[in-house]
Order: sequence, then structure tokens, then C-alpha cells
Amino acid sequence: MTAVRLSIFPLGGAILFPGLQLPLHIFEPRYRSLVGSALAKDRKIAMIQPQDAREGAPLFAIGCVGRIGDVEALDDGRYNIVLEGEARFRVLRELDVTTPFRQVEAELIADPEFEALSAIERASFEREARDFADRQGYAVDWDAVAHLDDVALINGVSQIAPFDAAAKQALLEAPDVGTRCELLVQLMQFFGRSDPDEGRVTLQ
Repeated sequence: MTAVRLSIFPLGGAILFPGLQLPLHIFEPRYRSLVGSALAKDRKIAMIQPQDAREGAPLFAIGCVGRIGDVEALDDGRYNIVLEGEARFRVLRELDVTTPFRQVEAELIADPEFEALSAIERASFEREARDFADRQGYAVDWDAVAHLDDVALINGVSQIAPFDAAAKQALLEAPDVGTRCELLVQLMQFFGRSDPDEGRVTLQ
């Protein structure tokens, strides 16, 4: 598989999936430089989670390349952008660079072109999702949910779910929509049993 050079935005708790969008407010100088560089070239930024909050912390193995769609350049140098997910990638190595932002050599992951859940899997997931939303007090347009295809539904919930960085990473690394759906159900069951006042669930 061909290796590619990617400029990365390491951000804990934020993941992106192919076909989905992620709005970002860019204010740190190094990431303003990252966005400026991307806009001048191919408009691509690679989202990936660091393994902890330390400066220069090691990265998780898998992230997602996004292409900048909507962009608002503010007068003070900040940006509001919307990243459109294109492909997951696996980090091969981090590169020594002189840019203020980090870069990696990576290989793109070819996800299956057509994926679907069984009717039983879909029904089980929607039932668990309704229970989870009720327990957490989330308002959900279930009519709109019913019209989503399986991949958009499972990946969309994975991207916005209120889980910790390790749990979200496990969802991103799941090899297919069926495995991701099964993991989501387990996480919703686990998180739904926890005390909401204790904060986010953690998955070690």
C-alpha cells in the first residue's frame, strides 16, 4: 500500500469518519498555520487522537483524513472550518519536520464499499439507542434516524457519543460497521448504568 504524508491535528475526544463532517474552531497559532498550509495545497487535514494530554504525546494508531469544506477566516487569524471525512489512515511513523504542526507517514485504509447491518442488528441498536437517549435526557429525531443508512447511523453516533478518548478510538478502529455497532451497544449499556453526575465513562 502506498504511503502518504499527512499533516495532523491531534485532538483528544474528537474523531472523524469518512462521509461525515466535523466543525472545528481553530485558534492556536500552530493549527492556524496548519489550516493555512492545507488551504494553499490540497485542503486536507488528518485528525487523530493523542494518547494523553502531554505536549507531543504519542498518537493512537488510526485517524481519519478530512478535506476542508466550509471555511470562515476571521479577522484575527482564527478559522471556523468544517472537515469532511474522506478516509481512515494508519500511522506508520512520525516525521521530523520544521513546521509548527506535526506530520506523519501513513497508509490509507480502504473501508468496504458497501456495508450493512442485518435487520436484527439494526433493530437491536435502535432499541438500545432509544433507551440510552432516554436515560441521558437527549432529544432525538427518531423519524430522521429511521431514514439514515446503517453506515451513516453507526458512524454518526460513534462520532458524537459522549464517551472518553479510548472508547471513541476503539469505535474508530473497529474494522467494519457490524463490529462498530456491537461495540456501541456495549458502550451505551455500560455508560447508561453509570451515574451521570460522575462524568464520562472510561474504557481502559
